[in-house]
Amino acid sequence: MTGEQVDLQTTFLVALLAMLIGHQVGDHVAQTDRQAVNKSTGGWTGAKALAGHLTGYHLTVFGVLAVTAYTLDLSLSPTGVAAGFAFSLVTHAVLDLRYPVRQILRLTRSPAFAEQTTPVSGMYVADQALHWLALLISALMIARL
Repeated sequence: MTGEQVDLQTTFLVALLAMLIGHQVGDHVAQTDRQAVNKSTGGWTGAKALAGHLTGYHLTVFGVLAVTAYTLDLSLSPTGVAAGFAFSLVTHAVLDLRYPVRQILRLTRSPAFAEQTTPVSGMYVADQALHWLALLISALMIARL
């Protein structure tokens, strides 16, 4: 294994872990009640709530990634970071509209899971799984570009 391959793998693993932790904080702590309730409602109120959530979320994720990279003296490519965050921004916005998640569950023949609320919310679990998949792709972009 070459030094470049090790650097690529290290960058990917650090970026992924930092972004997943940033995601947890950004989606569950930094998001306001108003944003959570209104971000998928449409209209001006929904757009404003979604924009506020996306801003706070991505600032949180970026902060966790930046502090982690600085602390570990990890060099990140500005192009890779920009590409990874652009992908994250677009996918997060689409998924948080909620109807794409519901449609994905219909396509995978799991429409009842989308409506399940106990013991867990099926929509929430599917939403989080899709966010994590998007963050995996974002981390790959950060490492590779």
